[in-house]
Amino acid sequence: MSNNVLYAGSPWSAFSGPNLGYVMEQYELFLQSPEEVDPDLIALFQQFGAPTIEGGTTETEGAANVPSANLTKVFAAVQLADAIRSYGHLAADVYPLKDRQLDNSRIDVASYGLTDADLVEMPATLFFNNVPASVSNGKQAIDYLRAIYTGKAGFEYSHVDNKIEREWLQSKIESGIVNSSLTTEEKKAILERLTRVEDFERFIHKTFVGQKRFSIEGLDTLVVLLDEIVKAADEDKMNYLQIGMAHRGRLNVLTHVVNKPYDMMFSDFAHVPNDFFFPKDGSLEISKGWTGDVKYHMGATHTKNSGMKVKLAYNPSHLEVVSPIITGSTRAAQEDTTTPGTPKFDPSKALAVLVHGDAAFAGEGIVQETFNYANTNGFTTGGSIHIISNNMIGFTTEHYDSRSTHYSSDVAKGYGVPVIHVNADDPEAVVQVARIAFEYRQIFGKDILIDLIGFRRFGHNETDDPTVTNPSTYLIVAKHPTVRASYGERLTTEGIVTAEEVKNLDDQIYAEMQASYDHVKEVGAENGHFEVEMPEELKSGYPEVDTTIAKEDLQQINQDLLAWPESFEPQNKLAKILNKRVDAMQSGKIDWGHAETLAFAGILRDGNPIRITGQDAQRGTFSQRHLVLHDKNNGSEYTPLHHISGSNASFAVHNSPLTEAAIVGYEYGYNLENEKALSIWEAQFGDFANMAQIMFDNFISAARSKWGQKSGLVLLLPNGIEGQGPEHSSARIERYLQLSAENNWIVANCSTAGNYFHLIRRQAKMLGTEGVRPLVVTSPKSLLRHPLAAATIEQLSEGKFEEVIEQPGLGTAPKKVERIVIGSGKVMIDLADRVKDGEGYEKLHILRVEELYPFPSQKLSDIIAKYPNAKEIVWVQEEPKNQGPWKYALEYLLEVANGKKLSYVGRPEMSSTSEGDMDSHKVAQAKVIDEALAIN
Repeated sequence: MSNNVLYAGSPWSAFSGPNLGYVMEQYELFLQSPEEVDPDLIALFQQFGAPTIEGGTTETEGAANVPSANLTKVFAAVQLADAIRSYGHLAADVYPLKDRQLDNSRIDVASYGLTDADLVEMPATLFFNNVPASVSNGKQAIDYLRAIYTGKAGFEYSHVDNKIEREWLQSKIESGIVNSSLTTEEKKAILERLTRVEDFERFIHKTFVGQKRFSIEGLDTLVVLLDEIVKAADEDKMNYLQIGMAHRGRLNVLTHVVNKPYDMMFSDFAHVPNDFFFPKDGSLEISKGWTGDVKYHMGATHTKNSGMKVKLAYNPSHLEVVSPIITGSTRAAQEDTTTPGTPKFDPSKALAVLVHGDAAFAGEGIVQETFNYANTNGFTTGGSIHIISNNMIGFTTEHYDSRSTHYSSDVAKGYGVPVIHVNADDPEAVVQVARIAFEYRQIFGKDILIDLIGFRRFGHNETDDPTVTNPSTYLIVAKHPTVRASYGERLTTEGIVTAEEVKNLDDQIYAEMQASYDHVKEVGAENGHFEVEMPEELKSGYPEVDTTIAKEDLQQINQDLLAWPESFEPQNKLAKILNKRVDAMQSGKIDWGHAETLAFAGILRDGNPIRITGQDAQRGTFSQRHLVLHDKNNGSEYTPLHHISGSNASFAVHNSPLTEAAIVGYEYGYNLENEKALSIWEAQFGDFANMAQIMFDNFISAARSKWGQKSGLVLLLPNGIEGQGPEHSSARIERYLQLSAENNWIVANCSTAGNYFHLIRRQAKMLGTEGVRPLVVTSPKSLLRHPLAAATIEQLSEGKFEEVIEQPGLGTAPKKVERIVIGSGKVMIDLADRVKDGEGYEKLHILRVEELYPFPSQKLSDIIAKYPNAKEIVWVQEEPKNQGPWKYALEYLLEVANGKKLSYVGRPEMSSTSEGDMDSHKVAQAKVIDEALAIN
């Protein structure tokens, strides 16, 4: 017997006289010697406590009106009801093609040793607190439960830990809501919607023969489901509803849920610019990039008459990756970041609806990553509604090859998420399930999952023949009516519409689509195709912006950062470290973490909110940051950046789950929605970002050119070959440089805290502008506290971001310089440490490239031109030759060298990123430094 499903009533009401006395005796024995009690009774005692009768007493007097019942059979009846609630979904009529074997074995009356006559003798109160009006005895109660739990919807909620949630779900389900009838007007509206959904696919299929669209057919009621959720959100006065989904059914959702007009959609197929067909009321927003993307990757935002925005996110074919992006965007829409302190979070403002494919939901790990952070403070959105758009197949792969679980939805159960399976061929059940899901989310602020079970009418795409790989399934599909046709017949039988009205509606809507396409052809004949141009602001580098902070302001900020309350006592060692920041302002030893915090404070004073996440973002992986302090006596937290005088925006820093792909996607989505926020994701070590490569490849580097989406996301990737082994060395900067083109982002490798200070502030200054772009920073490890990387207050108050830094003390006698060493990042500080003040290195100059992309060719050329006798240009790096910036920079360096000898100094080509032990590292690193500084 499951202890997870709670009965609405108590089983003790079934006993009277000797039977009740026996149960009471067994309860006393259970308290003293539980090993001597029958396991079934133990389960009842554990769930319901002491035996009682109505009124709460254990006295047998007053129980005479309760019919006697055979103890064994009462237990069996209780177990049967338990089984129906827990396993009824296995026998539910949720498969439209009826091609799956249903399991009734766990809910068969006879298998529990019961007869209908036994059940008739039992009271309905054994099964319900609030007995349904149609139920008067145990037989009718079991029949009622079977009808509820094995109908067109199946329910899984016994795994939900919270008792109140389980009781609410049980009460809602057993109220009979799924089987309740809709109004006549609601039914007519569903028929009209289904007709539009079907005719849209049919029109494209006939008109644009051979073009891929990844149709919705077989899951037409997905639009009905989304309609109902949108309607409920609008009635609850939400501001935003954001949808993330892959390509199947996307065009239909764009058209009928996000209100992209028919002529706009058909123009995309006809290769006529859709700009000519925008709604004149300005209710539709789309963005475009200059390279573009296929139709079924595009998104849009529709503003309803109420003002609520319904958004479908842009998304490539990579399944499931949009889910964290949408939840991040939703979180941004729920937060007020305009005042100091923690952002004001209000989950009632926005809702995320995540539409998944069945094979991908079970197969893609990012689904679990998204569920894992759903209830954490830094990443919750107050519950997402998940929908599995379940066509029972993955490309050509059957379910038994696609997963090891019974349902594709089973992964959600591990996170305590209620699951509702519903037959996609029953539109009314779909509507009612949507209502339950939305209400659950609103009440409990948690995720819920709807498994919309249908089929796929055609192959993976419309040029694919599914009978090659799935012949038996498609024999059934070929004979199966569309949901529009079957629902039309249902309403005709009910007398709500006539067969003629059903046909006329079909003809009318199809004619409407034909008229829209005719209009597209007319416009196309009059207007030629035109290309989307890359914005002028992206064609050039970042403009010069003032990133300084006045010295007196920096001093005030520093005081604010160290003025924690008298009642707050930080850990002793940490307090000493932080208090040294007072002297650092005077001594010129402002280290990396200190400079970063000062930069953040200035950004908050400028009115830009800041959000930082990462696996150890609050403290910093290398204990360098300490943005959140903990009282050593009671563990209470204090965030100094919440208390900066003159601050005009919120600050949030969250330690994230041990996840990369989903969190990077989340922060990217957050920044898309709140374009004024400085959003930062920090990898624990730089190459941990490998796990999020899809986000860099398909979104952060390319979304502007594909979809016109602007992002100013900052990525901090700790980098440095320092003997910590291959996986704690390289941020794989070569991968970001390979993706660099069209000024799509900035890739920087700063060597000083001061330059990093100005780089971060420059990024914040560009937020919300047309010229904004993401920033990739290979941040340091050992340089975090290195004296040569420290900054002075003057560098912060008077300086700016330098794309190239010349080594102090070198190059003072230009005609003597014969070798110019160029490199980037930590290795340049190693060189600086060796050359000290430059004495003995008159023939050498060293140039640090702080911004790798866009590569500062002109600045390097201008500097090199000052040394007329230079014979050799050397690129130095600590990464292996086939990694790091060398191969990317080579083309630029050949131009900069202008005929001078060009050499490489660094590790040889390696399959690993570094040596695996400290001794080997020291030898290899010393060799790099020696060769870089050697002059023939």
